[in-house]
Amino acid sequence: MDNTELTAYIKSQAKCLGFTACGIAQVTAVNEETQTATNSWIANGNNGDMGYMERNTDKRYNPSLLVPGSRSIICVALNYYNNIDEERLYLSRYAQGNDYHKIVKDKLYTLLGDINKHRATKGRAFCDSAPILERYWAVKAGIGRIGKNRQLIIPKAGSYFFLGELIVDIELDYDTPLTKDICGNCDRCLRACPTQALTSGDFDARKCLSYLTIEYRGDLPKNIGEMMGNCFYGCDRCQTNCPHNNHPTPTTEEGLKAKNLLQSMEKEDWEALTKEKYEELFGNSAVERCGYELLKRNLAAVKKS
Repeated sequence: MDNTELTAYIKSQAKCLGFTACGIAQVTAVNEETQTATNSWIANGNNGDMGYMERNTDKRYNPSLLVPGSRSIICVALNYYNNIDEERLYLSRYAQGNDYHKIVKDKLYTLLGDINKHRATKGRAFCDSAPILERYWAVKAGIGRIGKNRQLIIPKAGSYFFLGELIVDIELDYDTPLTKDICGNCDRCLRACPTQALTSGDFDARKCLSYLTIEYRGDLPKNIGEMMGNCFYGCDRCQTNCPHNNHPTPTTEEGLKAKNLLQSMEKEDWEALTKEKYEELFGNSAVERCGYELLKRNLAAVKKS
């Protein structure tokens, strides 16, 4: 196969593996504008306690340092949307199924194996697991555009997607970034943000409910439960209020579908949550990142609202 044929094959195989979108970008250093903006965002403390964002900046801004000899970044998007009854206590949609890190990376390594059937290729797979500016590269690979809610929005598909990358040492045909404005005058996400973490000019993670209920290890701000509503883990409102998500397609990935055990949990079950029940519910879930004690902290805040 020549580069064009192999590129088409990779995209076809990605679709067969269940990915909604696949695009390819050339490995280069991240542009100066993005580096400057990211450095400024961190310098202003907008990353809160997420200190990992301050480390490995050389690799974050140059994937060839993360994967020596790399030439191409194959970017993919995997749908995770689940319907949720927001009248009950619930977790963010992305946390309804099994651990997405493993699901996406396993698919990417399967894709790498498929590539090797046609050309000897070395590479590494990533999914929210390394110093990579995932949305930046998804844009470079022509998958979508970043909206005012700071999410990657795929035209006619929305933003309920996990992103993943397969960085390889072969040259391929590269996609052209989309240039059309994805949001226009719409600011529904900004108006829907309950803590004003999102503004027209910036995003302050320290105010974000997703950050506070997942990443933050301290005591939650007073009266935060009133802003959380019934969601005690994460916050989807900047997505649920986005017109691009008006008609989302539920995920077909079995491992990402909402667990029946989660759906059967009533308010009194959550309030009486034991560590044993927590481990039963989230033993193979991204919610493990939060931990039992912090999840109980979140539930207590919702109860007080």
